[in-house]
Amino acid sequence: MQRCPDLIVKKMIAIIDYEAGNLTSVARALTYLGYKNEITSTAEKILNAERVIFPGVGAAKATMQTLQKRGLNEVLKDFFRTGKPMLGICIGIQILFEHSEEEDAECLNLLPGYIKKYPTTATITRTETLKVPQIGWNEVYQTKPHAIFNDVPNPAHFYFVNSYYPEPVSEDIVIGKTKYGLEFCSAIAQDNLIATQFHLEKSGRVGLKMLNNFLEI
Repeated sequence: MQRCPDLIVKKMIAIIDYEAGNLTSVARALTYLGYKNEITSTAEKILNAERVIFPGVGAAKATMQTLQKRGLNEVLKDFFRTGKPMLGICIGIQILFEHSEEEDAECLNLLPGYIKKYPTTATITRTETLKVPQIGWNEVYQTKPHAIFNDVPNPAHFYFVNSYYPEPVSEDIVIGKTKYGLEFCSAIAQDNLIATQFHLEKSGRVGLKMLNNFLEI
């Protein structure tokens, strides 16, 4: 993908700061693409941003506790209600739902559904058992068209690090699926909200393409 030489895009992208790792990787990717961005936990900056990205790695319960401590759980809900584009990555897809099996965590409840743990007794092939967490590259199959997938091959490989996966109540919001012992939802979209279980910022050119698609929506 052609790198943008200058930060010519005026839209400010807020990256939610909730004491998680991997935030700077997303910031570097956005800067590479030519978009101004800021890692922030300030409510005013988040609500005034043109777009919000919630990335990172971590456990659902610890993530929610930090969000609640900083009041960011309500800020994220308020931003969602503005109708401006919002992107969740990895733990950022999991906290959108009602509840996670990880430490029995209550999540943001923006979407109906639950977060399930991979069954470790499942098998990938007759000779290979499921390793949890899933770490590495895996295919994502697009199940319905969406602007986030513009010019992205179907299927395409993306980078995963996860022990849990989303199980939405409705298939209507599912736009991508992946097989790892079982077939699971790996990308969702509803209204202004888009989220992926895989790491766009760690997925090379195809991940950058999807990030750029989100920034152009």
